Amino acid sequence: MKAETGAPAPVEDADAYCELEAQLGLLLRRSRALSAEVGRAVHPGLEPGAYTLLVRINEAAPARPSDLAVHFGVGKATMSRQIKVLEELGLIGRQSDPLDGRAWLLALTEEGKARLDRARRARQQRFFALLGAWPKEDVRLLADMLARFNDLTATYTVGEVPPQSPVPARERA
Repeated sequence: MKAETGAPAPVEDADAYCELEAQLGLLLRRSRALSAEVGRAVHPGLEPGAYTLLVRINEAAPARPSDLAVHFGVGKATMSRQIKVLEELGLIGRQSDPLDGRAWLLALTEEGKARLDRARRARQQRFFALLGAWPKEDVRLLADMLARFNDLTATYTVGEVPPQSPVPARERA
């Protein structure tokens, strides 16, 4: 069966793709649960999604709230509420942006850094123990394949089918 011009070629046997989709869904659900657990290890009052925000602020510091909102795909009001919680917990601080006095720059406080580092070390130890029995080659292969998949998904939005992606024939009809 020939695909329409510019459209992905249909996949006659979609079982592998459906299984991959199911496994990715499970991985994402477990990842969210783990992030919530690690977040509580940082601070018991930390909301589930706030851990990833804390990590991003640490990576991008000093970070502007507007840039964080764009990064996470949320509105400025939503980001402001999340930032306020992190500030109230003493995990981040803000200072005036020297290039734009109207804007703020965010960074982790010393307490925030210490708590994040402890939680990350505990998470890494757990992760290493989980995969410790795997051959190093399998760990490397999984890392390489996930990197390849992440590169592919970084450039498209929800509902868009990336070029050259196989689409099950039953879904194209």
